Amino acid sequence: MVKLISAKLNNLTLAQKLTILLLVIFIGGIVLSGVALASVLNYKAQTEISSKALLLMQSMNSVRYYTNTEVSPQLVSRLKAEEFLPQTVPAYSANKVFDKLRADDSDYADYSYREAMLNPTNIRDKSDDFESQLVADFRNNINTKELQGFRFLGGKQIFYMARPISVTASSCLRCHSTPDIAPKGMIQLYGTTNGFDWKLNEVLGTQIVSVPASQILQKARQSFVVVMGIVAMVFAVTILMANLWLKQYIIRPIKKIVLVAEAVSTGDMNADFEKTSNDEVGSLVEAFTRMKLSLAMAIKKFERNRKATPKSDN
Repeated sequence: MVKLISAKLNNLTLAQKLTILLLVIFIGGIVLSGVALASVLNYKAQTEISSKALLLMQSMNSVRYYTNTEVSPQLVSRLKAEEFLPQTVPAYSANKVFDKLRADDSDYADYSYREAMLNPTNIRDKSDDFESQLVADFRNNINTKELQGFRFLGGKQIFYMARPISVTASSCLRCHSTPDIAPKGMIQLYGTTNGFDWKLNEVLGTQIVSVPASQILQKARQSFVVVMGIVAMVFAVTILMANLWLKQYIIRPIKKIVLVAEAVSTGDMNADFEKTSNDEVGSLVEAFTRMKLSLAMAIKKFERNRKATPKSDN
């Protein structure tokens, strides 16, 4: 294969070889630039998506913390033993705040926040197959504190960030151990079927934030096309200018040298090599000029010797 290519190249003119070389440089430059740019843009897009998901996750955790430390103690102390208010539950507050955010800002219409549980009190929080797998992953790897990645949901590419949910305070088991000790108000609201038999420090669900990624990735792809178009134009113009320069200052002078050398080789000593530059091509012209002078001197010397030699009678 290499020999075949080499043989093909040997049959090409210098101008054609230079054009092929420039095309190879052009294609190689575009490919390498495209790979590097795609990596940078994808990294930037994923960073932007991840930052949005992290901001929402931290915001919801702040709501949960405030509810758990500020709101719940105030409300619980005023409730009777059998009474129950959903507003004392951190997950309830976080979901309400997020619903308000989505209602007030259309930019968050495709965002979602869930506290998906394997055995939730409110059946609305029941984990689907994907969320259940996340819970299983957290259970199987107790040192894993966060999972993130992409998934397709409703025909759209979604970036998700998930963290495990577990009960770390024994006081929480008052509502989730057995129905007989749970507040009657909670039983009346949600029934006795779901949300019980929870275990302390066991991963029971996952807190998951979903951020639409299609729009951000689409912007990254558009940026890629625009930048690669500019890079391709710059490469094309640069290579075109280089090609014109090579033809003007290398190919044409060499062709002129070849024409003069051919004329001299046929005996035309009036043909002159024209020096137009002081570079390597100019040095080549000087060398051919000296060669021409040496050849002319040799021919003259030969003619003098030939005329000076007496002719033999034979």
